[in-house]
Amino acid sequence: MIKLSRKIASIAPSMTLAISAKANELKAAGEKVINFGVGEPDFNTPAHIVEAAKEALDKGYTKYVAAAGLPALKKAVCQKFERENGLTYKPSQIIISNGAKHSIFNAVFALIEDGDEVIIPSPYWLTYPEVVKSCGGVPVFVETTRQSGYKMTAAQLEKAITQKTKMLIFNTPSNPTGAVYTEEEIRALAAVCLKHNICVLSDEIYERLIYGGEKHFSIAAVSPEMKELTIVINGVSKSYAMTGWRLGYLACAEPIAKAIASFQSHTTSNVNTMTQYAAIAALEGDDKPVSDMVKAFGERRDMAINILESYKKYDLSYVKPDGAFYIMLHVDGLYGKKFKGEVLKDSLQVADLLLTHKKVAVTPGVCFGDDTSVRLSYALSPADLKEGLEKIAEFAQECR
Repeated sequence: MIKLSRKIASIAPSMTLAISAKANELKAAGEKVINFGVGEPDFNTPAHIVEAAKEALDKGYTKYVAAAGLPALKKAVCQKFERENGLTYKPSQIIISNGAKHSIFNAVFALIEDGDEVIIPSPYWLTYPEVVKSCGGVPVFVETTRQSGYKMTAAQLEKAITQKTKMLIFNTPSNPTGAVYTEEEIRALAAVCLKHNICVLSDEIYERLIYGGEKHFSIAAVSPEMKELTIVINGVSKSYAMTGWRLGYLACAEPIAKAIASFQSHTTSNVNTMTQYAAIAALEGDDKPVSDMVKAFGERRDMAINILESYKKYDLSYVKPDGAFYIMLHVDGLYGKKFKGEVLKDSLQVADLLLTHKKVAVTPGVCFGDDTSVRLSYALSPADLKEGLEKIAEFAQECR
């Protein structure tokens, strides 16, 4: 039998796929499943973006292009950074990749050596530690609390740093918590990174999805020195409802970008060409569809938290999210109780029972480093959102 490499063997299988597979089996059997597990907008890609892709196909733009991205798209990304984030980049500092996840892997691969430590605030997006491990790095988790709104403090960051620390992975707005760091909080974290010369991988894919008056502030905008230490990750998937199009991008210091461009030229080469033309239309075109989508998500968030506020009597609670489209629902108040004779003890079990008996799919918090909660996505219709939350309440009431 052929032996797997140490790096690939260290990667944990996705627990979310098991839940998704079971949900799909139930749907195939004719069951209605309300899916709170989806990590994508339920809106269609705006029409002018789709038209741009069709036009690219009609014009025969189906050939290879530069591995790091179309010059016109890189220019549009630079203009986006200057317009929305106050950051000035040259096209040579931009890399277009096959989704933000690909950009994250490229950045970690380019900078992390075997044994380097990478600090990751917890709860975290489940891919972060797996990417770090696959590149030979060591994930170091900093536990945040409900009381802090799931936000890491500068003091916590300082305490986690060792001589082996190379990188901080920073995500605001956050998946899975919806936490949005303030400019003051970000500046405090940046001061620690500058003091210790630690690079920051700043995942800003949810930057447009912020509600309640909060504002996005990129850690790269703190100072020219911090910008040099930061790799900004973004893309079109979440803000423009383009998850299936697979296009992300990063911005960083030129020597890093040059190295990543070389690496990508030997791995995936360019993102499919027509998607790049669609992304230009997304970044340069009518912004109203995005504004409308953000408004709808804000209304759904408010609807969800209004309903959940009354669920505290069922031993369910939450921390109000300010961004993305997720809520961490705390289910540890049910642990020790029985549901249909089964003693509840962890988030994976709760997720499995909800799917089996209530036909509600949620993502177990253990995937994100928090076994006290399950993640709910409110990227679904208001009717399904209401019905699904009612079924979760039924489940909680039946726990004894």
